[in-house]
Amino acid sequence: MLNVISLGAGVQSSTMALMAANNSFDVIPDCGIFADTGWEPASIYKWLDWLEQQLPYPVYRVSAGSLIDNLTQTKKNNYTPVPFYIKDDKGNKSIGRRQCTNEYKIQPIRKKIRDLLGIKKHQRAGKEVLVRQWIGITTDEALRAKPNRDAFIENIYPLITKGMHRHDCIRWMEKNNFPKPSKSACIGCPFRSDAEWRDLKTESPEEWDHAVNVDRLIRKPSTYGTHTAQQYMHKQCVPLDQVDLRTAEDKGQYNFLNECEGMCGV
Repeated sequence: MLNVISLGAGVQSSTMALMAANNSFDVIPDCGIFADTGWEPASIYKWLDWLEQQLPYPVYRVSAGSLIDNLTQTKKNNYTPVPFYIKDDKGNKSIGRRQCTNEYKIQPIRKKIRDLLGIKKHQRAGKEVLVRQWIGITTDEALRAKPNRDAFIENIYPLITKGMHRHDCIRWMEKNNFPKPSKSACIGCPFRSDAEWRDLKTESPEEWDHAVNVDRLIRKPSTYGTHTAQQYMHKQCVPLDQVDLRTAEDKGQYNFLNECEGMCGV
């Protein structure tokens, strides 16, 4: 049985990887697999470099190509795998199809798992469970815990089994004197909260400028939208550098709700 950590290099998966290295589970993984979209922030690559040095098992970095090249290079079908926000000429708003997680995260990891098992490209893997894929979802995201589509891969959720919330992961890291990792998300992920856009703008101005530039380049919608519509990174459907990113307190309001923690990169 092959035990593989799906390593997004965010808070949860990093905690799970370090807990495994510290014998917190019954089994030590055989490896971790990190799927690189080519559009990760510099902080993630820096964190991953550090994390690899703490683990007694190898971490494989895999890729399906550069997501940012996909977005910025001219293509005949103008296909956009990222679910950007769309506004048509009548002011109607919608959101594009989300294919980036599957194409740039799930499938590269699946391909690496098949390679590790020695399963050739067109060879069937069968229905016997050969792999346990560890996924770092916590109790606050339990609805995201689903079976794997491949019968030979069993998804397991060690943090849920231990009853751990995302906040428990942060406390475990602090208790064991580990630094807190950054949230794993592509630079121009449309699921960033306003707080995360503010952090990008203030802490990584070069990456913010890059996001603003790409936001300008994606105006033309994909073939899945109407040809009169335009795409935007931010849900307000205005250019990113024109979005009001002030906090509720700055605007004279008070928000009792926490910011959304995103949908990708556990």
